[in-house]
Amino acid sequence: MVRRSTYSGSSYEERYGFARGVRVGDRVEIAGTAPIPPPGEPVAATASEQMLRCGEIAIAALEELGATTSGVVRTRMFIVNPDDADEIGRAHRQVFGSADPVATMVVVAALLDPTWKVELEAEAVVEP
Repeated sequence: MVRRSTYSGSSYEERYGFARGVRVGDRVEIAGTAPIPPPGEPVAATASEQMLRCGEIAIAALEELGATTSGVVRTRMFIVNPDDADEIGRAHRQVFGSADPVATMVVVAALLDPTWKVELEAEAVVEP
């Protein structure tokens, strides 16, 4: 099968040796996506804004690999503060609500950058 990869430009991709997204056949997998801001901008302050930024990056990778949000079948959200769950969940609905994917939210001790409140993974099927 043909394997296609895409990169978001995150320094972690080069440093740790991974792609933002990979497509094999009709499956697309999106790596853990943090709320890395565009160059020169600060990390978003709120958990909701961070989740929306994670969504922007993940959607760009999905689209580059031929998928759309309607093809998303699973997401995973890693959060550092359970008090942010509702805010992050509402932002998740904003990003993926029409797809209604299965989703998992896990509280973790920390993410790589202490300013990050959330990291997102996604899996999609490319629709014919």
